[in-house]
Amino acid sequence: MEIIDKPDPPTGIGRLLARTPIHLYRAGFGWLLGGRFLRLTHTGRKSGKPREVVIEVVGKVDDGFYVCSGFGERADWYRNVRHNPEVTIQVGRRRGAATAIPLSAAEGGEIMAHYASKHPKIAMRLCRTMGFAVDGGAADFREVGQSVPFLKLARPA
Repeated sequence: MEIIDKPDPPTGIGRLLARTPIHLYRAGFGWLLGGRFLRLTHTGRKSGKPREVVIEVVGKVDDGFYVCSGFGERADWYRNVRHNPEVTIQVGRRRGAATAIPLSAAEGGEIMAHYASKHPKIAMRLCRTMGFAVDGGAADFREVGQSVPFLKLARPA
């Protein structure tokens, strides 16, 4: 794995385009994104107001979903859920409460390697978007997964 360029979160037109999936969910068309994306509603750490982001699901388990912050620990949504881990998630038409649980770097590495084994082309593109050049091997994807923060969005039992 090679770090090629740590991107900043999008601004201006890029931010507007990146937020398009939120508008799909608000209009009732979130199901078009399938199970690969989810809408995360969280509380602003300063404002206390509800905030939304649509993020890619990197893994699914019986009681929740694995997600990562491609922009690292400085992403606003990530900082917000670390401050207040009680969130609401929506996947397609299903919506419910969840708790954001930080994962270790080792866990993140394994989740990313597993994701890449199932979706190699998407994983390569995702890594490039996050500023990493990978060779396509499991070790490279594992290293990327250890370099970005992962969360488990656990639904109540």
